[in-house]
Amino acid sequence: MTMIDRDAAFWNKAARKYAAGRIPDMAGYERSLARTRGLLTPSDTVLEIGCGTGTTALAIAPGIRRIVATDVSEAMIAIAREKAEAMTGIDARFAVASVDTSPEVDGGYDAVLAFNMLHLVRDRAATLRAIRQRLKPGGLLITKTPALAEMNLLIRLAIPLMRAVGKAPFVATFSASDLEAELAVAGFAVLAAERHGSKRWDPRIFILARKAEDMSEQP
Repeated sequence: MTMIDRDAAFWNKAARKYAAGRIPDMAGYERSLARTRGLLTPSDTVLEIGCGTGTTALAIAPGIRRIVATDVSEAMIAIAREKAEAMTGIDARFAVASVDTSPEVDGGYDAVLAFNMLHLVRDRAATLRAIRQRLKPGGLLITKTPALAEMNLLIRLAIPLMRAVGKAPFVATFSASDLEAELAVAGFAVLAAERHGSKRWDPRIFILARKAEDMSEQP
C-alpha cells in the first residue's frame, strides 16, 4: 500500500463523520470564501485539490466558469457528488485524484485552490511543483493552511499519539514563513499572506501566490 493509499484509507473511513461536523470558525471561513470569490472571475476555470466533501468547491462554483475538484478519498468525492446533485446552473466536476493525477485543461487553470490540505501532504515541494505545472502563466494559487508550528504545544504533541492509534492522519509541522519560502522556491510570487480567523490568533494562514513566468519574478 502506497502512502497515498494509506491517506485515502484514513479519509475514506472518516468521511461521513467529517461531513457531519461543523466548521469550527464559520466567520473566518466565510471571510476566506469572500476573499477567494473576489479573486476569481466568471470566465475562470479552477482546480481544487484536497476538496474533501466539496463544500468550498460548490460555494465557489456559481461565480466561475468551471471548477474541477479532486481528492484522494473516494468516500469524500462520493459525498461531494451527492451535494452537487442538489444544485443546478453550475459546472462542477469531482474526481478521485491526487495533484499529480488531477485532470488537466488546455492552457492550464486560471487558479488552483488548496484549502486545509498542504499540511496533510508528505512532500510539499513536489506538490507545489505539480500545482505550478497545472496553472497557466500568471495563474493563482489560493491556499489556507494550518501552520502547526504556530499551534499550541499540547496539540503538536498529541498528534503523533493520535496517529499511532489511527485517530489522526499524517500532519506536517511548518510555520507560515516556512510555507512562503517553499512557495518562492517552487516558482511562485507571494502576493498576500492574511489571517481571516475571528479569534485572537489564527494559525491558518491564507496565502495568495502567482505563478512566476520565470524565476526572476520571485521575491
